[in-house]
Amino acid sequence: MNDAYLYDAVRTPFGRFNGALAAVRPDDLAAAAIRGLLERAPGLDPAEVGEVVWGNANGAGEDNRNVGRMAALLAGMPVSVPATTVNRLCGSGLDAAIAASRTIECGDAETVLAGGVESMTRAPWVLPKPDRAFPAGDTAAVSTTLGWRLVNPAMPEEWTASLGECNEQLRERLGIPRERQDEFAARSHRLADRAWADGFYDHLVLPVAGLARDEGIRPGTDTAKLAALKPAFRPDGTITAGNASPLSDGAAALLLGGAAAAERIGRAPLARIAGRAAHAVAPQDFGYAPVRAAEQALRRAGIGWSDVGAVELNEAFAVQALACVDAWGVDPELVNTRGGAIALGHPLGASGGRLLGTLAGVLRERRARWGVAAICIGVGQALAVVIENVCEDVCEDVFEETEVGR
Repeated sequence: MNDAYLYDAVRTPFGRFNGALAAVRPDDLAAAAIRGLLERAPGLDPAEVGEVVWGNANGAGEDNRNVGRMAALLAGMPVSVPATTVNRLCGSGLDAAIAASRTIECGDAETVLAGGVESMTRAPWVLPKPDRAFPAGDTAAVSTTLGWRLVNPAMPEEWTASLGECNEQLRERLGIPRERQDEFAARSHRLADRAWADGFYDHLVLPVAGLARDEGIRPGTDTAKLAALKPAFRPDGTITAGNASPLSDGAAALLLGGAAAAERIGRAPLARIAGRAAHAVAPQDFGYAPVRAAEQALRRAGIGWSDVGAVELNEAFAVQALACVDAWGVDPELVNTRGGAIALGHPLGASGGRLLGTLAGVLRERRARWGVAAICIGVGQALAVVIENVCEDVCEDVFEETEVGR
């Protein structure tokens, strides 16, 4: 088996719902990320890209009909480069990276472009087709922005609860108070704002449509302001608009390849894909699913939590992120050190690409070897990927040579 490496990562800024990117179609957002990635590898002939694997959770509007193929064509890639779109809801972008790494490892391609896109602003309303033609009554349009829609009546009611209600149930079961959730959310905004001030995202983020910075970051957010927000899902609940990720628009792109691709791309790789895992639970328990996914990915990489120097965990809700960190027993200061989805945003199909790109950057910044990216997924799933930092300017004098991962 060949090793698969991450060579580069770039993303658009993440825009607020109805914000700066609201007028940009999702296929155009995706094309902008792809063009930006290819421009950073001028030695790579786009015709030599073996595959484009793209993530998207909605697919009901302008992102229909295989948005990965549409984006590749709009980006000016040769028509000879094949492309596919994968849908694992919130995990779609990470699933695309996983599929790309497997394609490289089994030798089907030397370089693969992966990533994902979501415009939650432009997700359409849909009308179900009636059982018979021309019914006399009214028909309601259904929003496809987020969550269940057109639910099969055979599904048990507990499976189809809202994402927020599922996490209120998780909060009850684990006893995670509102105060901890608000503190975690305030930390996300504080660290994201600091990351931009430090220039951490300058190399990772490509300006689009006049937006150069993630639009959802609120630098002045503190626990007092968050405590004033009303619960969103239960009158007596703890989850609010402030301690959950917002609806967002954005795209992220990743360049993966084998070891031999370095000469063609014109740069050394950033990280090796060392372990992967998918895990499934009851649909209502989706927020806790990353716990086992990450543990499985670590085992497949041949390491444990004590080896991990950085974690990027998608903050769908503060409560589920805290539940995972508590269960892992990992140092919370290793998690989302450059902000998370509560501040940065969570455009569903793009978030997995953001996680991997940020993780590679944090590992290099911290001069750490191993990192974990994990994401919970609606309807009871999660994905996790372990990467090994292989940046030449870091590895030579920091990492002890071992058999693990070499």
